[in-house]
Amino acid sequence: MTKADLVREFAPAKINLFLHVGAKRADGYHELQSLVVFARIGDELVLEAADELSLALDGPFAADLASDPDNLVLKAARMLAAESDFRGGARLALTKNLPVASGIGGGSADAAAALRGLNTLWGLGLQASDLRRIAERIGSDVPVCVEPRPAWMEGRGEKVRALDAIAALPMVLVNPRAAVSTGKIFAALERRRGTGLSLPPPLIDATELVAYLRSMSNDLEPPARLAAPVIGEVLEALAARPGVFIARLSGSGATCFALCEDDAAARHAAASIRAQFPQWWTVLA
Repeated sequence: MTKADLVREFAPAKINLFLHVGAKRADGYHELQSLVVFARIGDELVLEAADELSLALDGPFAADLASDPDNLVLKAARMLAAESDFRGGARLALTKNLPVASGIGGGSADAAAALRGLNTLWGLGLQASDLRRIAERIGSDVPVCVEPRPAWMEGRGEKVRALDAIAALPMVLVNPRAAVSTGKIFAALERRRGTGLSLPPPLIDATELVAYLRSMSNDLEPPARLAAPVIGEVLEALAARPGVFIARLSGSGATCFALCEDDAAARHAAASIRAQFPQWWTVLA
């Protein structure tokens, strides 16, 4: 495979449309089932050929990563180099547009983007399945982000099945800038739906998708709301907007999403929440 001199990768936000939790495993992780989609907003990674491995950060949330000397992007790069026995480096520049540790897979999407981009930059010729095997060792959400498209996720996140089609709906994302610990949310979990669902039928019709999702939930939402009550405020604010089908927490939070009936409803919801709660991070997706 021919090497490249410069590669650009988009790292979109990962949204858990629902998230059901099962039993805790012997390795300390929980069994999960989730329907995952990706928003048209995310971080951006530029990769250039270089002798050494380096990472530069910019963007509105870069400062939140600056204190981490070995974030997931560098971890992914080092693991890929070791796995492929590559002797060389890369100059990585990450524009951090997504809030850090916010339940929308920002770091995981960045790591997956690094795997994809370096596979191209270094001319390794690895398949997506090869990258997912490496991704499993980086973090639970990284495998589903290797190919950012609608997917059914199981296990602790390492079992990923791509879905052929799913209805596209306007979405509003809101993060109240509250810190939430994923480990503490799982530790506080009392009720869980379990992981007995079978693969859903094609959800290409918006009405069918919404009806399906209304019968599901995010098991982590109740403990997350207890840990950070502002999450409840966000969900109530989203649900009160006209044209909102569903308002739900993504992952362990604190980012919430609303699925809207059309673009006008999404724009109105985002604009009104920005006006009422300017301190929150609110975006259309």
